[in-house]
Amino acid sequence: MSDILPHEKQISEYVKTIEHLKKQNQANPLFNAEIRKFEQKLNKLKESVYAKLIPWERVQISRHPDRPHTLDYIKNLCESFHELCGDRTFSDDHAVVGGLAVIDGMKCVLIGQEKGNDTETRVKRNFGMLLPEGFRKALRLMKLAEKFQLPVISLLDTQGAHPGLEAEERGQGWAIAMNLREMSQLATPIIVVVIGEAGSGGALGVGVGDVIGMLEHAYYSVISPEGCASILWKDASKKSEAASALKLNAEDLLKLQIIDTIIMEPPGGAHHGPQYVYSNVKSFILEQWEILRHIPKELLLEQRYMKYRRMGGFTRAEKS
Repeated sequence: MSDILPHEKQISEYVKTIEHLKKQNQANPLFNAEIRKFEQKLNKLKESVYAKLIPWERVQISRHPDRPHTLDYIKNLCESFHELCGDRTFSDDHAVVGGLAVIDGMKCVLIGQEKGNDTETRVKRNFGMLLPEGFRKALRLMKLAEKFQLPVISLLDTQGAHPGLEAEERGQGWAIAMNLREMSQLATPIIVVVIGEAGSGGALGVGVGDVIGMLEHAYYSVISPEGCASILWKDASKKSEAASALKLNAEDLLKLQIIDTIIMEPPGGAHHGPQYVYSNVKSFILEQWEILRHIPKELLLEQRYMKYRRMGGFTRAEKS
C-alpha cells in the first residue's frame, strides 16, 4: 500500500500482517484460520476508520497522489477524445485539458484540470493551477460547444488558479471574471464534476454549471485549509480546525445548495477502486444529460441564473 495517509497506518499494519501470513502459508497451509480472523478484523477496522473521517482527513484523501485525475477519467469514460489546444491569444496551458469527446454515444466538449502524476508531469501541468491562457482556452472550447450545440463537461481538480506575477501580468482576475460571466450565459448544458480539489477562483473559473456533482471525498472551498489557517490564526498547523470551519466537504455543500449530488467513492477514497468511481461519474453525466437535453435554452439559462442566486441565503433569528 503506497503513500499511506495518517489515518490509514493501522490498516496498513493489518494488511502487511495478512500478506506476511499468506506468504508463509503458501508451502504449508497452517494459518488459514488466522488469516481469516485478521481479514475479518481488517474489514471491521476499515469500517470504523472510514466512518469517522474528519474534514481534514478527507482533504488528504482528495490530494492522494494515486487518486484518479482528468486524464484517467478521459481514458476510462470516453470512447473517443480529440484534444484541442491553445487560447488563440498567448499559448497553450497544459494545466487544463480539453477537447471533443464521446461518452457512451453522447457527443460533448470535455474540459478538465490536470495535476500530473509524477515530478515531470506535475511541473509540465503546473500542478493543475491554471494561468490566464488556461481559462481563455477553456472558454474557447465552451464557445465551440455552444456553436455546435454540444454539452460541456467540466472536471474540477485544482488547488487554485496560478498565483504568480506572470499570471497577474496577463490578466488572471479578468480571465476568471470573463469565464464566470460567459459561462452563466452559455446557451448549452454545462455539467460540472468535482473529482478532487476545487479551490477558489481556479475552480470557479471553469465551474459554473447547470448541475454540479461532487465525489464523496473531494472538497470545494474558497481557500485551502492551510491558507485559511495562515490568515485567521497566523498558524498553518491549524489546518484541521480550518477544514472543519470551512464546511468544504460534500455533505456540507449539499445542505448549502452549492452542489446538487454526491457521487459515491469506495471506502477510503477513489484510489482504492478507480473503476467504481469511473462508473459512478459516467452514470451521473449521462443521467444529467438526459434531463438537461430536453430543457429549452431560455429556461435552461433562467434555471442556471436562479441556481446561483439562491446560494448564500440565510435567515436571522429575531431576538425575543
